Amino acid sequence: MLRLASMEISAITLKSGHSTDSVVAGEDWRALLARAIRDPVELCRQLGLPEELAVEAARSTTAFRVLVPQPYLARIRPGDPNDPLLAQVLPRKAEMADAPQFVCDPLHEAGTVRSPGLLGKYKGRLLIVASGACAVHCRFCFRRHFPYVQTMYGHIWRGVFEQIAAETSIEEVILSGGDPLTTPDCRLAEIAQQLSEIPHLRRLRIHTRLPIVIPQRVNDELLAWLRGTRLATFMVVHCNHPAEIDANVAAAFSRLVDAGVPVLNQSVLMGGINDDAEVLAELFGRLVDLRVIPYYLHQLDRVAGAAHFVVPEERGRELIRQLRARLPGYAVPRYVRDTAGAEHKVVLE
Repeated sequence: MLRLASMEISAITLKSGHSTDSVVAGEDWRALLARAIRDPVELCRQLGLPEELAVEAARSTTAFRVLVPQPYLARIRPGDPNDPLLAQVLPRKAEMADAPQFVCDPLHEAGTVRSPGLLGKYKGRLLIVASGACAVHCRFCFRRHFPYVQTMYGHIWRGVFEQIAAETSIEEVILSGGDPLTTPDCRLAEIAQQLSEIPHLRRLRIHTRLPIVIPQRVNDELLAWLRGTRLATFMVVHCNHPAEIDANVAAAFSRLVDAGVPVLNQSVLMGGINDDAEVLAELFGRLVDLRVIPYYLHQLDRVAGAAHFVVPEERGRELIRQLRARLPGYAVPRYVRDTAGAEHKVVLE
């Protein structure tokens, strides 16, 4: 855990507004990821936030460190400690509170490991932990304590492909992580090609937050391998608030959809961020305008460090009922809860 000495705390100085270190037009996604903010004090400084908030964030940073790329930072309101995008990435002291029902592995994924990097949670599908890296560290992440080093140690892709090939009941592979799109496109193209050679596979699904936090990731190379496989490819993105969608994100969605890749969205219901019918209606309406289908609204997984985000399920049900009264059916996601050991997600409303 990062700890600041009293002299360091007193030396923290914050300025108003964003840093001049902004996104350069046409900058490569890898360069943007390389210079993402990794220091909570620097994050607060660039956003002109109060010194006491910087101190709290620094004292609350655990092994799950801060990571915020510049394109996402640019959408956070300067000087607003309650900004809903800031709340998703800035450590707060509430993370340190004792919450006995919130654990490191809320979905018991350790018991689903088939081989290093390969999880079998649901019938007919296997999930590949394609990367242990992300482009942003979301404070509510259900894998924030995931043992990537142990799980992926000796991650031998040949063994993964052999296991998938041996299970003829498997029709779909999910690339997850971490975030699979932190992997170079040349490697992802190889993975997609090797999966496409397994005759019983029909679909490839990619779960990612990169088109949201660094929309520059949707480039020609990515579209080429997505279009170049015989497998039906689906991309599931993760957007929680309408303020996360700017012109660059909208353009990234458009490139994917125009390339023939269906794009679906998952959101997590979180207190103080999106537990409001107006916010959710704006989010889901904006997504369908961009031809992105609202897929799931997740009840928060009970992961240690995220208890302060939880919203009662009855409140979630009421929000869905309100959304049904004002949005077309295709714009209303299913409100679901993931339950350890269940054969599928539980639909709550």
